[in-house]
Amino acid sequence: MKALVYHGPGKKMWEERPKPTLKQDTDAVVKMHKTTICGTDLHIMKGDVPEVIDGRILGHEGIGVIDEVGRGVKNFRKGDRVLISCISACGNCEFCKKGMYSHCESGGWILGHTIDGTQAEYVRIPLADTSLYHIPEGMNEDAFVMLSDIFPTAFECGVLNGQVKPGDTVGIVGAGPIGLAALLTAKFYSPSRIIMIDVDDGRLEKARQLGATDIIKSKEGNIVDKVMDLTGGRGVDVAIEAVGIPATFDICQSIIAPGGHIANIGVFGTSVDLHMEKLWAHNITLTTRLVDTVTTPMLLKSVQAGTLHPEQLVTHHFPLSDIMKAYDTFSHAKEEKALKVVLENK
Repeated sequence: MKALVYHGPGKKMWEERPKPTLKQDTDAVVKMHKTTICGTDLHIMKGDVPEVIDGRILGHEGIGVIDEVGRGVKNFRKGDRVLISCISACGNCEFCKKGMYSHCESGGWILGHTIDGTQAEYVRIPLADTSLYHIPEGMNEDAFVMLSDIFPTAFECGVLNGQVKPGDTVGIVGAGPIGLAALLTAKFYSPSRIIMIDVDDGRLEKARQLGATDIIKSKEGNIVDKVMDLTGGRGVDVAIEAVGIPATFDICQSIIAPGGHIANIGVFGTSVDLHMEKLWAHNITLTTRLVDTVTTPMLLKSVQAGTLHPEQLVTHHFPLSDIMKAYDTFSHAKEEKALKVVLENK
């Protein structure tokens, strides 16, 4: 089969690899139908995730068709159409019983990280019964690709950790796919104001189309002053960091209101300064989280009900064989006006 293989920082190749086989009775082998590229994959390519070794097949998102199942798999059979969760979970360990699937003792974030991933024609899925979801017939497939990772990530790490409530003012720093998914899922809770901050005019305009009440281009004037002007000098109730660089984290610290929540989503490859000299008396809460995907069933139902439309974030489609071109497009998102790219294995 063909797969996208990582060969160290800045090096990747579309090359021939052996088709995966079952290793455990709880495994499934899935023929990929659609996959996508995540911002985390770009962090890997920069060398920010040193656990990813030379020779690893990247990718942790997508949908496909079951090609083979182990004897221990009870919920799926050959031919089933499935959504692949970016987090693999056994459902039985101490962390899984707490709903912390991301720290599963047998799984967690392993696809495209510590085992081969989904940017390939076939993928082996460990712990299949608790790491796959059935896809209903007749639904928009692109929507379900978005539910593999970015929507549960944005919802759990940003909106739920930020404890967004009706009437809140929410500031989202970063209008990329994760930030826009946070915008869409924050609307579940009817905040009174959603302020989107980014450097890209195109992404800010998309944010406005999706329901942002205010947009701020971060290269035009003092961002903090603009947020304070919009909030009467108070700041935001919830600041969601959706980029993963020190500058964006610093913005969140500077715009948070007393009693507010800073919810970090971004993947950081370097340290940041935490300004406790300013925040120690402000009653703020700072949260970090790796997505657990515990909300995936609820998000699936929201898509089926027509109340959530994740496919709105898809801007480009490519054949899977054009994945090198897709990476180039996604890596130059501003110039290409790219949000999420979908690759189809034809």
